[in-house]
Amino acid sequence: MSYLLRIMQLQDVPEILDYEQQKLAEQFPDEAERMIQSWKVKWRKEALEHYARLGWSFVARDEHHVTEKSPEGLLMGYFMAQPLLFFDGQTQTLWVEYLQYSSLKARDELAELAYKLAREKHLQKVLFLNENNVANSVAGFKPETWTTSVLSVKTTKAL
Repeated sequence: MSYLLRIMQLQDVPEILDYEQQKLAEQFPDEAERMIQSWKVKWRKEALEHYARLGWSFVARDEHHVTEKSPEGLLMGYFMAQPLLFFDGQTQTLWVEYLQYSSLKARDELAELAYKLAREKHLQKVLFLNENNVANSVAGFKPETWTTSVLSVKTTKAL
């Protein structure tokens, strides 16, 4: 069973914000600490809206857990991404700003989708922030450390 993977839409933003707020509450039970942490998260509303408009970000949904709030299925994860042109000597690179998930399967499917999307669109590499255990998801794509916090995955064959 795979998840439904589709392009993130602006109408997904409120649900993603709720999803992230719930995860943040689990990590930081104290409301004051949670508020301080929320100031530096990558999933702020304006960031989600920006990435949703670009068409390179995706959500993963479990179609077997449909609710009134989630008629397409329970949100299991998402990533925010955008193409970078003429970056680091490459014509086109996909930058994955953030990947969040509720299951390892969602993490792996989303990371694989980013890789396959870049290959399909003829981008030369994908850059993933090395957080949320994304290194485990991209291990099969032979990632290289680009910086201490970023993994680089080539999507084209070397000449």
